[in-house]
Amino acid sequence: MHLCVETYACIRGSSRCINSATLTAKPAVNILLFTPDEAASPLPRTDPRAIHLLEVLRRQKLDTFDAGLLDGPRGKGTLVDITPDAIHLRFAWGSPPPPLDPITLLIGLPRPQTARKILREATALGVSAIHFFPSDRGESSYMRSTLWTSGEWRQQLITGAEQAFCTRLPAITWTQPLAALIDALPPPANAPRIALDNYESPEALGHCRSLRDTSSADAAIPLVLAIGSERGWSPAERDLLRAKNFALAHLGSRVLRAETAVVAAVAIVKARLGLM
Repeated sequence: MHLCVETYACIRGSSRCINSATLTAKPAVNILLFTPDEAASPLPRTDPRAIHLLEVLRRQKLDTFDAGLLDGPRGKGTLVDITPDAIHLRFAWGSPPPPLDPITLLIGLPRPQTARKILREATALGVSAIHFFPSDRGESSYMRSTLWTSGEWRQQLITGAEQAFCTRLPAITWTQPLAALIDALPPPANAPRIALDNYESPEALGHCRSLRDTSSADAAIPLVLAIGSERGWSPAERDLLRAKNFALAHLGSRVLRAETAVVAAVAIVKARLGLM
């Protein structure tokens, strides 16, 4: 596992550097990610990545650092020059990282602060898609959060990818209803379906028959994991899941926060499928 040894001193997406003493938890980063346009242009000194390079990593002229193109190759960046207004970078790209794991998450749209954690952690774990849906027991106002309307959600993905030393970002949606998401899935025979349910599930996720054995040659077959809202599934949603061939499974007797349940469930699935 790639361990984080350095952290941001400022919040990505903001030009105002935050004193580390004011933060209780700073986003971790093991690689700096750029779009192709950003990689081809000087980086303003106010950009959080420039601040991170100069003030946290303490890179000087001609020093190198780990870099990547979003959804592209990883490589090394070189700090070519430092001016009062910008830093000038040069990149040498290598090969792209492996594909994302074939795990799709369907998640009842949670509170924005919870969704931020899920976006970061699920991205770091390497899932290929995260589809949030307005759930029967959730709040419709969550879809109008600035997390979604401002595009901040993408920065949360980037933070998760940087933590994981990866360039790949999962596909994201947050407006489609559960029924429409399920109808767009591959057939159950091609992508097993599991829904977490604390109340009516007959077996633990780790023993779920829908999961292949870790030694199976079918480990690359896609899998869909559905997780309800913070208030759980409604009876209608549970009926829909059963009708659409979802196996119900639980994570034990403890009731977990939504973000904790996502991390625990994905870790179990990855271990059972030999993806760890």
